[in-house]
Order: sequence, then structure tokens, then C-alpha cells
Amino acid sequence: QGYEALARRPHPTRGFVPPSEFIAVAEQSGLIDELGRWVLHTACREAAGWPDGLTVAVNLSPAQFKRGGAVVEEVQAALAASGLPAARLELEITESLLMGDTEEVLRALMALQALGARIAMDDFGTGFSSLSYLWRFPFDKVKIDRAFTQRLGRDGKVDLIVRSIISLAHSLAMRVNAEGVETAAQHEALRRHGCDEMQGFLLGRPQPSGRLAHLDVTAGDGSGECLKLTAAKWRKGEKPQALPGCHTPGVSGESRLESVA
Repeated sequence: QGYEALARRPHPTRGFVPPSEFIAVAEQSGLIDELGRWVLHTACREAAGWPDGLTVAVNLSPAQFKRGGAVVEEVQAALAASGLPAARLELEITESLLMGDTEEVLRALMALQALGARIAMDDFGTGFSSLSYLWRFPFDKVKIDRAFTQRLGRDGKVDLIVRSIISLAHSLAMRVNAEGVETAAQHEALRRHGCDEMQGFLLGRPQPSGRLAHLDVTAGDGSGECLKLTAAKWRKGEKPQALPGCHTPGVSGESRLESVA
């Protein structure tokens, strides 16, 4: 069980602007390093105060890999400053990173993994996903894109693809996370296919750090640190319950849940 940290930019009239709208601007303007550094350090600092069994996942932008080993040094610095054990940090990358300088990226990923951090391939199955990525790069986990989750049970071909992805990943000793779980039917289908972890609104919604599920806090004023993450607890025989939404400017996240079969 753990949490994923995602950035949300507060806007006076538009509300919370999603990463899909401002990450590209940050990359083009050269601000992505500063933004990525803030998210990484904030997430590690928060996670260091959680119980030992909880992990935190942080997304890394392709632009953060353009300065050679700088991203490795930044992760080292965040771990050292926070005291978070590297094994509790998960770093998520997308396939767009793998389409660039593959040798340099490979060296960086292997160095990050050598620190003890886990590497996850995000949004697998979309874009130009290539099976060669799974054997060339040191992934510990594959995250199935929400586009597949949303069509589970409605399209037999999607069910076959999802089951095949899970089987392939397990054969390569990788865990599998499914994003965008919003219905009990999707949850049950993924459990039946052997998916290791699930995340989505069925399981939990963004929360500020003071209202995380493991704290068993049910009320709050939404003030304080601008870090929003969420998780929900589920065990065999229990029905997953959605957590109430909460809106606070800053970094936000979605739940990540390990399904216990």
C-alpha cells in the first residue's frame, strides 16, 4: 500500500490545473527541474514520516534526464535530506523517455535502481509501447494505462490484452498496477486477472497529507502543507470504499492500492 504524488497548479479562476496542461510549459521554459525537485523533495519528506510499510511514487519527466546523472544526484539528495529509505521510493517514467538517448537513460535508470529505488513504467500499452522496453530497461513494475481499465468487461479484446500484460510482467518478475479503477466490476476483473495493485477513484480521492487513509482521519479543514495524496485499504472479503474529496492547492495524488488475493 502506498501513495502517488501528482502536481496540481492552483489558478484563481480555473481551479486546479492538471499536469497535462502545465508540464509541457514547464519543460519548454526550463522550470521543470525546479518543479521536479520540489515535488521529489516534498514527497520524500512526507513519506519519511509514514509507517515503514508505506511507499511513495513520484513521476519523473524526460527533461529531468537531459543532464546526464543530475537526476540520480537529485534523488540521492532527496533521500539523504528526508531520511526516507530508498526502497520506499518508486520512480515512474513514461515511454517517451525511452525513445531518446537510450544508453544514457539506461545508465541513469540502473543507477537509480542501484540506490534501492524502484522503477515503474507508467501508462503502459499506449503510444509507441514496445516489448523491447521490458527487457532492455530495469523495470520493477508496469502500470496499465487507464484507457484499458475503463473498457474492462465491455470489450473482450481489452480483457485479453490486460490479462496478457499481467502474465508477461509476472513472467519477467515485475509487479503490475492498474490505473483508473472506478467501478467494482473493474476492480473484480483486475483481481481475477491477477493484478497486484490498483488505483483510482473507487479506492480513494486526492487528500492533503493530514488526511491520508493510514492516519484514520475523517475530518479536516484542508489547510497546511500543499501535498495531497490518498490511499484506501482493502482486504479480501471487503468492499472498497471511496474516500471523500478534498481540495488544497499544491501537490496532489491518486490512491495506489495493493490488492490482497
